[in-house]
Amino acid sequence: MTQHLPYRWDLLSRYRFIELIALWEGRLTTRHLVETFGIGRQQASKDINVYNREVGAGNLVYNKYLKGYEPAPSFSPAVTRGLSEEYLQLLAHRSELHQTFSDIALPTHQVDVLSPPIRPVSPDTLRPLVLAARERQRIEVDYVSLNNPDREGRIIAPHTLVWTGLRWHVRGWCEKNRDFRDFVLSRFRDTPELLGQSDINPANDTDWHRFIDIKLTPDPRLSEEQKKVVAVDYGMENGELNVRVRARLVNYLLQLLNINAGEHFEDPRAQQVIIANSSEVSPWLL
Repeated sequence: MTQHLPYRWDLLSRYRFIELIALWEGRLTTRHLVETFGIGRQQASKDINVYNREVGAGNLVYNKYLKGYEPAPSFSPAVTRGLSEEYLQLLAHRSELHQTFSDIALPTHQVDVLSPPIRPVSPDTLRPLVLAARERQRIEVDYVSLNNPDREGRIIAPHTLVWTGLRWHVRGWCEKNRDFRDFVLSRFRDTPELLGQSDINPANDTDWHRFIDIKLTPDPRLSEEQKKVVAVDYGMENGELNVRVRARLVNYLLQLLNINAGEHFEDPRAQQVIIANSSEVSPWLL
């Protein structure tokens, strides 16, 4: 994949779209760009020509029978990694837009996306947190938790918003506990108050900047045929998949993968994969 391409974000988004549609659908027309980005047919044609001349030189060939462009035999991804997940994410995003703007005709294909229930966060709560994280400010918040359901005042210095796949968190320094912690966005109450610059350096959040390798293998209780199915499902090589993740996100990843790091499910088909290097991962489990 080409790095640091000298194009504006809007152009790069369209070049990426061109590459995804051509590679995974096998046919690209100006109509794809016109309907998706709301640009004119002339601009769409120009985008395709610039992509094929400069960005992904020679990646597309025009097929008069298809009345559109198809991938050239020598096609090589230039602004994507050539992974199916990239195209599937595009479909998911389209489906989400269609659900939000149901009166707009969007090319969503036959796609439906299962989303977790929305955990509401008001703009008045989120905006100050985003500002504090961006400008490294202290911020006073009211926060609740299962251990302390009565709101409690905290002063934190947030540095990163985190999507766990199920809910949003913010990672930051907590002055009460004198360490870096995760806070669930939907558990903030009222409007946080900015308190000015923080002297906390996010680089000192060592657990956040530490990465852990989780080695996943098929559950050994499965039959050999079942193990092969699971290995292909997860794209394993030699029966093993290495997943690199921030130390403080290990628990969230295992929740997403439905992996019980402690006692295994009675039926191996329920979990399907296990952690092969559990001794290295266990220090980061809650």
